[in-house]
Amino acid sequence: GVTSMDPFLKRFFPSVYKKMQENKNTNQYCKFDSQLLTTFTSSLYVAGLIASFFASTVTRVFGRKPSMLFGGMTFLVGAAVNGAAKDVAMLIIGRILLGIGVGFANQ
Repeated sequence: GVTSMDPFLKRFFPSVYKKMQENKNTNQYCKFDSQLLTTFTSSLYVAGLIASFFASTVTRVFGRKPSMLFGGMTFLVGAAVNGAAKDVAMLIIGRILLGIGVGFANQ
């Protein structure tokens, strides 16, 4: 999705964008050779996995409604951070918050 959009790559991952422009014949699956881009992409999934382990305990102690409310609020904060992101660190923090929200919602 967004990781293949030129304006996004120009702003947050200029080295990946430069590689894309240099070699247009590269396979779609091999052109994003960047540890930082991989960290951005996987941070949501890892945070969701870890949060889902803790969500069961939170649900057991506080109940389902507060657990879902916490997950929803965390997701909203993560979306706001991603929307206002000025650099890659903000993007990754936003994705982690989104992942926590997803992990709690999966509970």
